[in-house]
Amino acid sequence: MMQGFVKEKEFYKQAACIAIPISLQSVITIGVSMMDNIMVGALGETALSAVALANQFIGIYQIGCMGIGMGASVLTARFWGMKDITSLKKVVTIMFRICIGLALLVFMAPTLLIPDRLMRIYTEEAEVIAQGVLYYRWMVPCYLLHGLTLTSTLILRSAGQVQIPLVSSAGAFFVNIFFNYIFIFGKLGAPKMGVQGAALGTLLARIFEFVFICGYFFGKDQKIGYRIKDLFGECASLLGEYIRVALPVVISDTLLALGNTAVAMVMGRIGSGFVSANSITAVIQQISTVLIQGICHAGCIITGHTLGRGEQEKAQEQAWTFLWLGAIVGAAGAGIILLIRSYVIGFYNITPETKQIAWKLMVAIALIVVFQSVNGVMTKGVLRGGGDTRFLMVADVLFLWIVSVPLGALAGLYWHLDVFWIYVFLKLDQVIKAVWCVFRLKSRKWIKMLSTQLI
Repeated sequence: MMQGFVKEKEFYKQAACIAIPISLQSVITIGVSMMDNIMVGALGETALSAVALANQFIGIYQIGCMGIGMGASVLTARFWGMKDITSLKKVVTIMFRICIGLALLVFMAPTLLIPDRLMRIYTEEAEVIAQGVLYYRWMVPCYLLHGLTLTSTLILRSAGQVQIPLVSSAGAFFVNIFFNYIFIFGKLGAPKMGVQGAALGTLLARIFEFVFICGYFFGKDQKIGYRIKDLFGECASLLGEYIRVALPVVISDTLLALGNTAVAMVMGRIGSGFVSANSITAVIQQISTVLIQGICHAGCIITGHTLGRGEQEKAQEQAWTFLWLGAIVGAAGAGIILLIRSYVIGFYNITPETKQIAWKLMVAIALIVVFQSVNGVMTKGVLRGGGDTRFLMVADVLFLWIVSVPLGALAGLYWHLDVFWIYVFLKLDQVIKAVWCVFRLKSRKWIKMLSTQLI
């Protein structure tokens, strides 16, 4: 039976203290992406498409790191609630080792050695490929820098430390915009580098974030007290627990990244106009869901802390409140999209055909974002914080790969449907998962206790 809202003011205060800084950090990140798009868009649709498609492969690593970090944070939030710092550090060590190995072996090597082949995954247009290869040249170090920064940020959040990442993102915003302006357009005596300038600006921003976040995490943080020497410490005793809880998160988020790549492949073969329009709509979609991201993280962290204290009934009550908050924020996000779409599209130097595509995509996004909000708060927040990660992995496999990707490919490449319906089919998994998560929440099977809590 569905429940109402939690009546304790302390719950909302705690959720706001986590969600608002994370949402503000998301706003800053989106601001960087939007300014990147506007600046690169001034170079023309070929450059805009090249950067957008090149970032698809980079995005696989970023989402993979999100999975690694979020999987670890499920455990670290629980251990934080249990006041077990020793076990928390072991989980962090496992996380860092996986992140570094993934960066070096799986992503940095192919980006350095075969950038043209990576671009051909997404498009067959020679000019777009050439621009993408130039962009990749500067992005190789970004994998390791961003991966360590991102995972450290997620661990800090799991212990309730959300202010440091916010300050870091604010600084990175100005670093990125300043150097983008200089190197893309050749200002203040710098060479005019085009898409390479955008890549260099991003690299400098990643260096700033790494120094700020990892310098704090490894050198100054006293709550967790993790230090570089801990990277070489014993962690095998928790490897089984990590694999059981965190590995499904890594697999789930990696499948999401690969699904996004499959979507990009479909869009890339429809044409550069569709790619450019989707790049524009991606920014407005992010703007409309910034609060959702904050609520997702708050749901995961608070649920982990509550279950870490063994309070299962309280966690169930809080979960229903997060679901309702997700629905409300999703509806508000849909309204924002419809209100500001014409202003956002007007910022870009694109053809009338691309503007029409972007306009239709905005309507489709407004429809999907309501379901995406409910689904996100549950799958990336409450249910994940409850340790129900294997269920979520199965849901991603079934609905993304059996429903959305095949139907989206058919709609775009064979049936040649209107762009509205192509997008709806590509995102149909969001609708199905939102409904399925409600039933999962009602069943109470989502609450999983750690083996250390069952002893």
